Amino acid sequence: MPKSPMPFFWYELMTTDLDAAEAFYTAVVGWKGQPFDTSPGMPRYIVMNVSERGVAGLMTLPEDAAKMGMPPAWLGYIHSKDADGATASLKDAGGTVHRAPDDIPGVGRFAVVADPQGATFMFLQPNQPDQPPVPARTPGHIGWHELYTTDWKAAFDFYAEQFGWTKAGDFDMGPAMGTYQVFAFGGEPVGGMMNMPEQIPVPVWQFYFNVAAIDAAAKRVTDNGGKVIMGPMEVPGGDWIVQCTDPQGAHFALIAPMR
Repeated sequence: MPKSPMPFFWYELMTTDLDAAEAFYTAVVGWKGQPFDTSPGMPRYIVMNVSERGVAGLMTLPEDAAKMGMPPAWLGYIHSKDADGATASLKDAGGTVHRAPDDIPGVGRFAVVADPQGATFMFLQPNQPDQPPVPARTPGHIGWHELYTTDWKAAFDFYAEQFGWTKAGDFDMGPAMGTYQVFAFGGEPVGGMMNMPEQIPVPVWQFYFNVAAIDAAAKRVTDNGGKVIMGPMEVPGGDWIVQCTDPQGAHFALIAPMR
């Protein structure tokens, strides 16, 4: 039986220039940075807020990850009521544990893992009560989650069994691109999965941040040193998207209800 739905609920950028990244996303998405009071000896961490609510965090790419060739990247956290149990279940299902469950003082228990196809994400069992959900398309929040993988059918089966995600329709993108499978958390469509195109070297999650209008947001990306690598493009349902890289090279995307 599938477990109760477990969604992505926190997003984290590991970057090579923390201050530059804070300035870039403040300008592009409209976030406001706030230093997180970490324990002595812990690395700097900046919480990016929409109004008074944190939606993402920024931190310096760990030295050991950089030595292994990891580029700046956005990663997502999946909510867990039992990080140890979720990690063990993932491993039994063919996933990989990159970092065993451990405690973040004052925050919760986390683990760094990957699905059976190799896309990395994290578990977090937070210490604090859950925040109430926000309406879909709220500016500055995360509006879509997209998995590029080697086998979307096997990947969907994994996430459905482990976290209770469900199918929410699909799109045929033609012989070159194949099927785009939409998935839902608790009945609400929130993302899609597809087999990765040639230009994407490894399985990876990509996250879309909500903005008001796509052309103005794309201009903010390039005006502030980022690059637009795809779009603007209208997608089924009428939204507009661009896919981008920030000045340090981390991939992200933007989604808006209007051009």
